[in-house]
Amino acid sequence: MKIRKATQADAAGIAKVHVDSWRTTYKGIIPEDFLSKLSYEKRTQSWIQNIAREDNYVLAAENTDGKIIGFADCSTRETNTVPNSSDLTSIYLLEEYQGKGIGKQLLKQIFLHFKSLGYENIFVEVLADNKTRHFYEYYGAKLFNRTQINIGGKVLDELIYEWDNIDEVLKKLLHET
Repeated sequence: MKIRKATQADAAGIAKVHVDSWRTTYKGIIPEDFLSKLSYEKRTQSWIQNIAREDNYVLAAENTDGKIIGFADCSTRETNTVPNSSDLTSIYLLEEYQGKGIGKQLLKQIFLHFKSLGYENIFVEVLADNKTRHFYEYYGAKLFNRTQINIGGKVLDELIYEWDNIDEVLKKLLHET
């Protein structure tokens, strides 16, 4: 397994992981009709733009065959008004690669990036019914706020978590490696 900075050539592979992981992660949470209409082509176009953005940091995780099996990205959301802070915008893995420590490696690389930029606070938004929130809690994220969002015509509870000590998160991540 290898984690590296994503390039434009990775957009289609990241899009496939994005769509496939949404379909497994959010099954029973987000309406099935919405999930079935997710498009590899549209997500590929989105990821071409995301990777090109200078303020976005995107990582790709590859298996030993060089196939993209996960990704993570971060940038400061427009809605984030907290000084000296940024956002973990996503970590997704194909279902068969979950629970193998890859998410932890992606989180570690993202937090090393945050540290290099001198951020003090990091936020992540996660659906309340998404079990990934326990992963973030394990690495020290604390509930900051709650909101509701509409996805596919369904109103869902979204939790906003905050890490207020990057060094503590990295200490735990590096100690477990």
